[in-house]
Amino acid sequence: MKDIIRAAVAIIVVCIALFFVNDYLNKSSGKASSDTVTIFNWGEYIDPDLLAQFEEQSGYRVVYETFDSNEAMMTKIEQGGTSYDIAVPSEYAIEKMKENELLLPIDHSKIPNLENIDPYFLDLSFDPKNEFSIPYFWGTVGIVYNPSLLDGQTFKSWDALWDPSLKGQVLLVDSAREVIGMGLNSLGYSLNSTNENELAEASAKLSKLTPNVKAIIGDEVTQLMVNEEAPVALTWSGQAADMMWENEELDYAVPEEGSNFFFDNMVIPKTAANVDGAHAFINFMLDAEVAAQNADYVGYSIPNAAAIELMDEEVTSDERFYPSEEVRDNLEVYNNLGFEMLGVYNELFLKFKMSSN
Repeated sequence: MKDIIRAAVAIIVVCIALFFVNDYLNKSSGKASSDTVTIFNWGEYIDPDLLAQFEEQSGYRVVYETFDSNEAMMTKIEQGGTSYDIAVPSEYAIEKMKENELLLPIDHSKIPNLENIDPYFLDLSFDPKNEFSIPYFWGTVGIVYNPSLLDGQTFKSWDALWDPSLKGQVLLVDSAREVIGMGLNSLGYSLNSTNENELAEASAKLSKLTPNVKAIIGDEVTQLMVNEEAPVALTWSGQAADMMWENEELDYAVPEEGSNFFFDNMVIPKTAANVDGAHAFINFMLDAEVAAQNADYVGYSIPNAAAIELMDEEVTSDERFYPSEEVRDNLEVYNNLGFEMLGVYNELFLKFKMSSN
């Protein structure tokens, strides 16, 4: 009996020791230092050469991780574990992170290159006075299409996607806000609608689109369009630009009923371990030459007026990707819908996906 008790005690002691060792290793793996800047960004959303350039110029070592959705990013930051010094959320996520006290205020005196940003992109509703965020990239949601594979469709209207001639030919991005927003916009409603009747009407209209849907996918849409395996897709402007660079037959349009106008900004999470390094990185990315190089690599539109002066005019004058203020005024930024209403959007989108399959 004593042997059994001794064995049980030994097992308990070993388990406790393993727990503390595991806890220490987990904390160590997420621990940053004053000579490290840990960055959390979207996939393929920065020129890798610039990370090396920043390391060389600043003396900081960069640890770089990526995420595939605002929600995944926010969850990981809320959970802690890794001390991210920089994150790059979209506007509605910034609102939510502010509400949840997940962000540190930004010291503008440490970012002299902020003067390079076009005032149009500053002091926006989701972050007045840019207290917690600094502009990085912006873009639109629209339709990329291949005129050579179509019968003259121009997609000036969202309704063109419902054309019976497109049966089994339409690709959609796997995102509730974009797809439900498209349905709402096609009816002349706000893509931030919380009206039950409007959402029901949008859902009913989307159900009529299902015969035309070829697939609801993620980044795979790029190669499918480039390889001409589909003639049309709902996508983001920067992704469309990448496709068009690889296949010159492609074109991009934002339907006249309106669409999403999104902003991705750099923020400093509350758990940051190197706030000085975070400010140094933000200032570096706002340098005109750096921002121009980054825009050439990423393909999205930049809010950096000084950088635009250094870029190819053929790119910056293309109103498909740098639309006029008149066009921009007809677009909407995603609002933070709140947990309950976001659940409604997700439920409607899931219903649509299941019917499309």
